[in-house]
Amino acid sequence: MSVRVICISKDNGNHDNPHEAISHYGWVNERTDKRGRNDRTSMVDWIKNKKGIAYVKDSLGNVAYCEVRKNSRGTEFLQTVSDGKYTNNLLELPEC
Repeated sequence: MSVRVICISKDNGNHDNPHEAISHYGWVNERTDKRGRNDRTSMVDWIKNKKGIAYVKDSLGNVAYCEVRKNSRGTEFLQTVSDGKYTNNLLELPEC
């Protein structure tokens, strides 16, 4: 299954603070129109261990897929990849 990430929530609701981590991802399955919201660890597990696919789509229809990354403290998180480069498409999404 694949889902399009359509919004994010950051810890403490501080959406514009670059030092706050994304805590939740809102998504939609574009095939079925099923919608949901999952925390960071659930989304990481779904992609990493259950072979789920998540992506972000811009207004022109360009797609950037999410991959699991690990920060310097070992915390896993999602980041988009576009043309082989890590990007910040998730941070540009609206608050859930």
